Amino acid sequence: MKNVWEKYRSCYRSIIRLGGPILVGQLGMIVVAFADNIMVGRYSTGALASASFVNNLFNIANFACIGFTYGLTPLVGALFSRGEYRTIGGLLRNGLAVNLVFALGVMAVMAAIYLNVDRLGQPAELLPLIRPYYLIVMAGMLPVALFNVFAQWLFAINRTALPMWIVLVSNVINIAGNYVLIYGHCGAPAMGLTGAGYSTLIARVFCLVAVMVIFFTAGRFGAYREGLVEGRCNRRTAGQVFTTSYPVSLQMTFESGSFGLAAVMAGWLGAISLASFQIIVITGTLGFCVYYSVGAAVSVLVANRAGLSDRAGMRRYAFAGYHIILLLATVSSLVFILGGRFLIGAFTEDPVLIGATMGLLLPLVVYQYGDATQIIFANALRGTSHVMPMLWIALFCYVVVGIPATYLLGFPAGLGTFGIILSFSVSLFLAAGLFLYYFLRATRR
Repeated sequence: MKNVWEKYRSCYRSIIRLGGPILVGQLGMIVVAFADNIMVGRYSTGALASASFVNNLFNIANFACIGFTYGLTPLVGALFSRGEYRTIGGLLRNGLAVNLVFALGVMAVMAAIYLNVDRLGQPAELLPLIRPYYLIVMAGMLPVALFNVFAQWLFAINRTALPMWIVLVSNVINIAGNYVLIYGHCGAPAMGLTGAGYSTLIARVFCLVAVMVIFFTAGRFGAYREGLVEGRCNRRTAGQVFTTSYPVSLQMTFESGSFGLAAVMAGWLGAISLASFQIIVITGTLGFCVYYSVGAAVSVLVANRAGLSDRAGMRRYAFAGYHIILLLATVSSLVFILGGRFLIGAFTEDPVLIGATMGLLLPLVVYQYGDATQIIFANALRGTSHVMPMLWIALFCYVVVGIPATYLLGFPAGLGTFGIILSFSVSLFLAAGLFLYYFLRATRR
């Protein structure tokens, strides 16, 4: 144990220093997710079920856009380790252009789904709530995508505190907006679920405006700014961004898509099943966001070592991150086991819904370690820039295996929503093993 500590001590410090602000920002997002769903759930069970359906569909779209921004991290991280700051500015310009086009394309797909939302088998009484909320959430996709381009740039140049503060302020705006617009305080009309959508949209626009103002005015970013202003969008750089971005985007799309289709299947079982599924997914976000902060830090640090061709250092940072993330997965599992009744009770006072959700805590805990492992090694692999295997791994694990497993455990096996949640373990553990294998392969001498 002492030898392990001596070997990885400096790596632990670097990961915690870099990942700490990301973790704080992620915890802030968890608070907002909980606040959104608690406020909507206490407004009505129908509103919570509708939010579950729309949010799980848009998780697919938003993760596709956010994942596409992740392609910048290894590119910027490698340039940063060599001090090529103006080149990073030109890369950022191309990244913004490519991500803008990609986000607009995803929005077009979501608009087509909106026109057919009544054909997705959801309870008919929820459609009047689903439709307006859907459109508002769709409007927020573009600011999310562009903000995350700047956020990945900041992560890669080791300035993780700035996006943390922007996100925390936006969280305060979101919660305050929920209080005013959902329930009709301060002279505003009570808008219910639609009010929650407007509040989130305002917060997302704030994030983009804030990061752009800081980028174009802060003196410490002068070299990056000059590179962006003087640079040109060209096919070579844009192609480089696209090549490292789309496999990560598709990986996250397939993963979130399996969760989104699981929400649709939960809706086939009725409003209570859909609402309980949403509570469990939001509760599981507590673990995911904590794990993500470590994964993001590892991705940046692996990219920095890759820029120096230090393969041993790449592995050292990845496994140090894995040690940390296993500890966090254990803590998350204990929170779910010991505090599950309290967490669920915060969302709703409906005894039927509380009972249905309590029965889903076991499969929630089971998949935590698979989720943590696949996050750390997917991000480590992303840091190496060898991202193509991520595409077929995600396709195989989340689509070819995961979706059939969700249906089989939920319906033919007769496990219902319990089986739907349990199926996540199948795809996550399988993906975790494959990401680990390809990371080791990418970093061998």
